[in-house]
Amino acid sequence: MVKVFYDDDADLGVLADKTIGIVGYGSQGHAHALNLKDNGQRVIVGLYPGSPSRAKAQGAGLEVADVADVVKAADVLMVVIPDHVQGGVYKSEIEPHLKPGSAIMFAHGFSILYREVVPPSNVDVMMVAPKAPGHRMRELFEAGVGVPSLLAIHQNATGRAKEIGLAYAKGVGSTNAGVLETTFKDETESDLFGEQTILCGGVSSLVRAAFETLVEGGYPPEIAYFECMHELKMIVDLMYQGGFSYMRYSVSDTAEYGDLTRGPRIVDEHVRDNMRKVLKEIQDGTFAREWIAENDEGRKRFVPLREQARSSQIEEVGKGLRRMMTWLDPKEV
Repeated sequence: MVKVFYDDDADLGVLADKTIGIVGYGSQGHAHALNLKDNGQRVIVGLYPGSPSRAKAQGAGLEVADVADVVKAADVLMVVIPDHVQGGVYKSEIEPHLKPGSAIMFAHGFSILYREVVPPSNVDVMMVAPKAPGHRMRELFEAGVGVPSLLAIHQNATGRAKEIGLAYAKGVGSTNAGVLETTFKDETESDLFGEQTILCGGVSSLVRAAFETLVEGGYPPEIAYFECMHELKMIVDLMYQGGFSYMRYSVSDTAEYGDLTRGPRIVDEHVRDNMRKVLKEIQDGTFAREWIAENDEGRKRFVPLREQARSSQIEEVGKGLRRMMTWLDPKEV
């Protein structure tokens, strides 16, 4: 059984005499920095010279400095820049300035697991991984709720890594919701697998395939969009609240019968085999090497794939429909 920690298990006083450096001020970075600041911690945000995020962070009342200067000042350093740049930034801006006895932390285990970052033996290495996008993390913190996080200890040089990690998790609001103990390996591999097979890759591919199948069958694209994309949130919300059972309780018997008899025909053993292959590529480092190389070589495959996906029919139809749904507060990129 996974161990779960709550507010009473963590002591913010552990951070009382420490300076916390946050490297990055994107989705995760801004939430970590602001939540910690609101919880009374001394926070410095590290950004590269000329970063457009400098004005945003300073406008929010945060102290900002170059990454190297933040590393020199920090007792606890959280790295929340994208996975594919962490190795380079670590080698040039972080590693030369890490203080013995300090702590370096991550919100995802990718760089540690795949050895893009190899910290020295005289520092603590931990992970606090909130299970929500940064903007949602900030919203729920302000609402007094918080989001669950995962906690992992990779290296315990001081003997206090877990204590500091839990205090940090409390500082960002996660012990209010629950902090689950894990490892860098389990977090990274399960996170990548979830993103690729369900949360991003699996769902988007399934929705698009269903949409295109209806359109090929002669149905209006707008109807296909409503059936395959728009209603998905309602179903996911029901599962979020009460699992598959509550979802099936809430839909019609016709829908439930179709779910139980046709669903396994869609996600069949062939799909499961592909999932196993994807998991193996994550476990043996194939995906990590591919992603690192893709970035090193200028994203020659990734950028065209992104543009192709954005110009697909379901995206064009969706934009038009969402403009008519003003209550949705539609977002376009």
